Amino acid sequence: MSAERGRKPAGSPAGPYGLMGRWWGAIAMLAAACAGGGEQPPGPEATGPILVGEYGSLTGSEATFGQSTHNGVMLAVEEINKAGGINGRTIEVKTYDDQGKTQEAGTAVTRLITDDKVVAILGEVASGLSIAGGRVAQQYGVPMISPSSTNAQVTEIGDMISRVCFVDSFQGYAGAKFATDHLKLTKVAILYDQTAPYSKGLRDDFTKAFTGMGGTIVADQAYSRGDQDFSAQLGTIRDAGAEAIYLPGYYTDVGNVALQARKLGVTVPMIGGDGWDSAKLAEIGGSAIEGSYYTNHYAKEEARPEVQRFVTDYHSKYGADPDGLAALGYDATRVLADAMKRSPSLAGKDLAAAIASTADFPGVTGRITIDPATRNANKPAVVVQVKNGAPMFVASILPPDAAPGG
Repeated sequence: MSAERGRKPAGSPAGPYGLMGRWWGAIAMLAAACAGGGEQPPGPEATGPILVGEYGSLTGSEATFGQSTHNGVMLAVEEINKAGGINGRTIEVKTYDDQGKTQEAGTAVTRLITDDKVVAILGEVASGLSIAGGRVAQQYGVPMISPSSTNAQVTEIGDMISRVCFVDSFQGYAGAKFATDHLKLTKVAILYDQTAPYSKGLRDDFTKAFTGMGGTIVADQAYSRGDQDFSAQLGTIRDAGAEAIYLPGYYTDVGNVALQARKLGVTVPMIGGDGWDSAKLAEIGGSAIEGSYYTNHYAKEEARPEVQRFVTDYHSKYGADPDGLAALGYDATRVLADAMKRSPSLAGKDLAAAIASTADFPGVTGRITIDPATRNANKPAVVVQVKNGAPMFVASILPPDAAPGG
């Protein structure tokens, strides 16, 4: 889910407003100064609901990402409000669908801030969309928490942007560690989406980690999002003698790749990242994806009470088991509420600093500590295997500095 390294303002040609460029940037900064970057102190005199914004891919090719995240957000809000809200004030959520489009992401965040006057924003899943929206949030001085964007550039935008998920440098390491230590692989091929910052970043991070552990990348192949024919790339991979394929894409493409791979006689397992995490993966890939693995943020089989309570409550409300995106949406909302309670005010700088000081928060996806300097979360990853169409827990991978002897 990445983008170019040069981080330009949202109004630049690389931002969501194209050639409006510097003019929009100046207007946005002026409006931010007038708005003051958020609400005033939440003391006894403050009344009425606290409005929080959410933007996500509720439609489009990755719609299950946005839908699952939204479900997790709303479950958390319901629980927070039942418990008394924030100093007696309830939380209300205003949600916009960005349709999985970069320009729509920037527009949605602008509307949330300028029209709806939200004090904070939750979103997005895809890193490219978090980067687009995050640039706008940073300009206006409104805190934003990404539940699940893992590319490094998301929080590099500035001090308003935080996340509750791990980053791709660790996720790539976790995939390589699992391939090396658990599957005993020495030769892996890569097939990645060259149009997606997320996929490109994971490809780079996995390659660095796997080769550093003594493995060899025997083929490095690319496709573009929405491609329908992967036969040339898969033929190269088959002929290279790979023991597995690292496929760091989103579930729609991954399912189609798996189907074509099996038809071409490629029988080796596939390994991916959290972009696989959707019930649609098995619907698309069927038996072709069975037995493959991906790194994720939690597994519903974990015995921790936070996990089991969340799974029970989510199933009761929505009639389905929650995926990792739902768990991260839930955690991001609860981290935001916790920060609101600790912050001296709901103004942008105060609230952003409170979010960044989160330490040892008992989340569904693990105990969450946010680094105040990078605003990234430090936490373990899990590896799940697709069995009978559902992800099943296989292993937990600790960050390198937390591993025994590491």
